[in-house]
Amino acid sequence: MAYGISTYAYFWRISPRAPRPMDLTGMLRDTARLGGQVFQICDYLPIESYDSAQLADVRATAHDLGLRLELGTRGVRTEHLRTYLHLAEELGVTLVRSMLNTADHQPDPAEAVTLLKESVPHYAAAGVTLGLETYEQVATDDLLAVVRGVDSEHLGVVLDPGNSVARLERPTDVVNATAQYVVNIHVKDFAFTRRDGWVGFTYAGCPLGQGLLDYDAMIAAVRPEERGINQIVEHWLPWQDEGFEATARLEHQWTQHSINTLLRSE
Repeated sequence: MAYGISTYAYFWRISPRAPRPMDLTGMLRDTARLGGQVFQICDYLPIESYDSAQLADVRATAHDLGLRLELGTRGVRTEHLRTYLHLAEELGVTLVRSMLNTADHQPDPAEAVTLLKESVPHYAAAGVTLGLETYEQVATDDLLAVVRGVDSEHLGVVLDPGNSVARLERPTDVVNATAQYVVNIHVKDFAFTRRDGWVGFTYAGCPLGQGLLDYDAMIAAVRPEERGINQIVEHWLPWQDEGFEATARLEHQWTQHSINTLLRSE
């Protein structure tokens, strides 16, 4: 088991709102400085255009910094998963996170099982595990039906219990339902706050330990240390009214707080 950081912890600092967006090397170096042991390149589209030399440079940089790499994408179409398996092999990655849906493809569980039965054996042969993330677009029961339907040790669940709240699924129920299938954990805390005038709520991120995530119960259910499951820091940090500098500063503080909290929990 190792603790790491995802590109989603740099959401605003790599966004078009940044005057000088961080590049991948910058995120790797920052992760190492903060004490992270893994970096998950998640939904980072530029990686798909890297040639073999660029991928080798990323792998070498991570190695020099003492970091392991993971990948993240969306979708289960065969050709797309083949592309990410190639990237995984080039980068020395053994865990790829994906989601069932993309903007133009929303397979039902039966179709997803059929597609994944084509791809997962190739992942298994390469020693790479594919993890499907819990999130609001797909019911947790349907996600588990897919995982059970494929029935491979190299297909599991990337657990992010906060995502499923928008589907009116309780985080504790998501944790308990998926625990035995989890292959990766996204660690982010979340909370509801009242809108002005008490008209509705905002559901957003908050510093780890200050929200609704029952981290201790999640760890007790999943047993990541015993099972060698990495924990990856992410955020749902809202844009700050004071602008980019304030947002970037808070994003860094949340990341540092989260990774420090995880390291202290060892």
